[in-house]
Amino acid sequence: MHLGAWLGPLCRGLRRPVGRTPQLVRGSLSRRLVLSSRRRIPEFNSFVSRTNTCGELRSSHLGQEVTLCGWIQYRRQNIFLVLRDFHGLVQVIIPQDESSASVKKILCEAPLESVVKVSGTVISRPPGQENPTMPTGEIEIKVKTAELLNACKKLPFEMKDFVKKTEALRLQYRYLDLRSSQMQYNLRLRSEVVMKMREYLCNLHGFVDIETPTLFKRTPGGAKEFLVPSREPGKFYSLPQSPQQFKQLLMVGGLDRYFQVARCYRDEGSKPDRQPEFTQIVDVSSVFRKTEIRFLQDALSKPQGKAKAICVPEGVKHIKRKDIESIKQFAADQFNQEVLPIFLKASRNWNSPVAKLVTEDQRLELIRLMEIQEEDIVLLTAGEHKKTCSLLGKLRLQCADLLETKGMVLRDPAQFSFLWVVDFPLFLPKEESPTELESAHHPFTAPHPSDLHFLYTEPEKVRSQHYDLVLNGSEIGGGSIRIHDAQLQQYILATLLKEDVKLLSHLLQALDHGAPPHGGIALGLDRLMCLITGAPSIRDVIAFPKSFRGHDLMSSAPDSVPVEELRPYHIQVSWPTEAEAEKDSLNQPHQQKS
Repeated sequence: MHLGAWLGPLCRGLRRPVGRTPQLVRGSLSRRLVLSSRRRIPEFNSFVSRTNTCGELRSSHLGQEVTLCGWIQYRRQNIFLVLRDFHGLVQVIIPQDESSASVKKILCEAPLESVVKVSGTVISRPPGQENPTMPTGEIEIKVKTAELLNACKKLPFEMKDFVKKTEALRLQYRYLDLRSSQMQYNLRLRSEVVMKMREYLCNLHGFVDIETPTLFKRTPGGAKEFLVPSREPGKFYSLPQSPQQFKQLLMVGGLDRYFQVARCYRDEGSKPDRQPEFTQIVDVSSVFRKTEIRFLQDALSKPQGKAKAICVPEGVKHIKRKDIESIKQFAADQFNQEVLPIFLKASRNWNSPVAKLVTEDQRLELIRLMEIQEEDIVLLTAGEHKKTCSLLGKLRLQCADLLETKGMVLRDPAQFSFLWVVDFPLFLPKEESPTELESAHHPFTAPHPSDLHFLYTEPEKVRSQHYDLVLNGSEIGGGSIRIHDAQLQQYILATLLKEDVKLLSHLLQALDHGAPPHGGIALGLDRLMCLITGAPSIRDVIAFPKSFRGHDLMSSAPDSVPVEELRPYHIQVSWPTEAEAEKDSLNQPHQQKS
């Protein structure tokens, strides 16, 4: 399957409504079920109060008697009222005559965001008072009766899009935040995206949508899993951090084209996941082999030490001294790294004693290597390869955000640029024990056929059949060709990765029963929606997300459980000492400020 064939058109044409297409569902039995739209389904039933939605009324409805329900969005001079539901807005005229005093009292005294029901006649707005920006701007409702369905108490924040709210407050009152036009747009668009995916995969390519279990067992590899206690002493379920193994087992079972919109549970902090491209990272180790700058000397004296730099285009015009100090502080706090800003003109180095140690020859070599212009700033750091790349990647995004707030246009939100990343290493040295190996992707990824001979002699040289899909600089999907040979899988698990193969006996057994070559890919729907909508965080495209630390600020989950409710599960809480609690709090990731 060529993902670009549907992702590209999907990103460009999402606003088109999804039509109802008759679908034929075939089974092994002779009976066939035809899902058709021939029979008209009634729009309303006896439990529905309204006759129309607020956003659908037009001049074609003039003279009709209608009943509408919605939130009071705006009131002007106790004469006009704007009623809102999730289909749109409509203007309501509050009656002023004495015979309608009770109706006027309800509509004038109800707080904003209260829910009301009004009945009346659709009339034309007076000439010159039409509102061309509103789809219902040619008409208004002359109210005859009104009912207050639910009065709104004082709100924790104003329900206006231009009023800024902290993310913590938005998550605490998520049910209110969901009323915002942006959240409405994000979630309704997400629904359309998922529908387009299902139509494309099922209707055009014969895929089968299958749900896999939520309760599974603990398995090696991948992210940390959440544990779920069972009533059997000492035995736990795990919430799968990925339906990886089910994917393989289904393919072994002959369901070669399978997909699902799956929940993945990972016991780790969430991330904003905004990583658009901005400018290139460059290795400048050769420039600073002979340098008097101490932190460069220390880094380059180590076997894995590298000096790397990024160029911030036109940074001199927009980045101030306080911004540079903030960048340096971030590098020190988050990465324990030093960052040195270098300017083309030495006079601009703000009397930095370290920057003055950059020689003229080194400055000229940097200009040549990085094609620096006069108004650019170079950010230089040094250390272990992976660490320096991670730091500069973060700084690149910070600088991009900073420059865009100053008016520079660096990223076109309407452009969708895709990129495949391939030829990853199959294994990486463990960070805590560099002589041991761990899977770069996961332990079920197949080695590159050309590198199989290295597997038994120099496994660190083996490339994997792993691929990532990147959109606008952010990884939105990844997958691999899987190992389908049980002996090869056992060798990698037991010999190279030192894993307990008993935990995966079910998979190894399945591979020994005629498993075909197979592979797959998983797209991160949250990240994809983030990029499509331009949201700064994946929490803005999820109806009820967790906070940065994995907490539900609305319901205060996770919550404590009484001791008597834990007894059936044969577990008890071991409370940390004061010193342990303090240490844990220091190791916890800090809540990001909005």
